Amino acid sequence: MAHTVRAAVPADLAALPAIELSGDAMFAELGIVFPPGPAAVEAAIAHGASIVVAGDPPVAFAAVLALDGHPHLEQISVRADQTRSGIGSLLLDDVVRRYGPGLTLLTFRDVPWNGPWYLRHGFAELPSSAWGPQLRRHWQAEIDAGLHDLGPRLVMYFPGS
Repeated sequence: MAHTVRAAVPADLAALPAIELSGDAMFAELGIVFPPGPAAVEAAIAHGASIVVAGDPPVAFAAVLALDGHPHLEQISVRADQTRSGIGSLLLDDVVRRYGPGLTLLTFRDVPWNGPWYLRHGFAELPSSAWGPQLRRHWQAEIDAGLHDLGPRLVMYFPGS
């Protein structure tokens, strides 16, 4: 089934936390159990993120914030029963087209559908010497929330072609 990527409308937003949280079981299989709390997309929406979705109703979404004057992919999630079907790549390609070089993200270094997946899509590790103050605060907030205790994390960016 082909999905169209589009800007989210207000009626889409309520479904996004369930999409995000549906992936927790995949992480749990790797021993990564997230601390309780709201879905990351809820905080992203509260901070004015731009949201794109795939499907109507949505089966996946991407949330992009601005950090240090650059676009930052805060979250990309595909409903668990729709993973490994190309929807994540469709969304990421759309986000890269919209925001281009300089797009950053934080992710797990070794989780196959995280760091290695972004690497295959043209992303590279961003050295800490290139981080701006907002990105540094974002990194520290992850540490404070215990996310870095779950596995090695890294900052990546899209350098363009």
